[in-house]
Amino acid sequence: MANIDIHNLSGAKVGTLELADEIFGAVNEDLLWEAVKHYRAAQRAGTHATKNKKPVPGAGKKLWKQKGTGRARVGSIRSPLWRHGGTVHGPQPRSYDYTFPRKKLLGALRSALASKFADGKLIIVNTFEMKEPKTKLFREALDKLKVDKTVLLVEVPKRENRNLDLSARNLEGTELVNANEVHPYHLLRYDRAIFSQPAIEKLQLSLKSSSSKRKHSSDAGEGKKPKKSPASPRRRARQDKDKAAEVA
Repeated sequence: MANIDIHNLSGAKVGTLELADEIFGAVNEDLLWEAVKHYRAAQRAGTHATKNKKPVPGAGKKLWKQKGTGRARVGSIRSPLWRHGGTVHGPQPRSYDYTFPRKKLLGALRSALASKFADGKLIIVNTFEMKEPKTKLFREALDKLKVDKTVLLVEVPKRENRNLDLSARNLEGTELVNANEVHPYHLLRYDRAIFSQPAIEKLQLSLKSSSSKRKHSSDAGEGKKPKKSPASPRRRARQDKDKAAEVA
């Protein structure tokens, strides 16, 4: 197992944490692409709309008679063939969200964490506790942790850390999320990710259990004997004929 250092907000090392090989192993870039694509599709508003012949303003009166004028027949000024007319088969409001398997999402999350760790951009702190809500003090803490670009902060959901929320929300390029809401898109969007020790331990335990279940099911599938394919009717008839000949 790989180890990672644990720091405090002053930048000093206070311990180490063992990382599970099931999580911080290989990186599946294709799975990461699928997870990010699904996340961004779900974020689309889908409020685009065009007007067809019905809501376009204009009279419905026939402009001239059907025959005898030498001109092309026309029924309404709102025709799609005319300027300012309706739009045919234009975009209408809809949702771009689609179903994404949970196992693939967890696999993408493992790959995102492994990628951050391999790049040396994963930071673990023992706690995010701050004495007072001061943006300046939190900026100094980030400087001591050598964070000079965008950063993602991950904290346990049940811990009410009001001072951290007030201190980090005014910093540009900083986002605070709960450990049960972190997404591969978050980890790939920000340059560095800072986890509190309880958050990374809880997330690692959850991902490790899901990975072990997947491995157990695959091992069970490998242990099963392959089913024999049913014999064709011609082969069954030949076998029955051979058996009858042996009896005779």
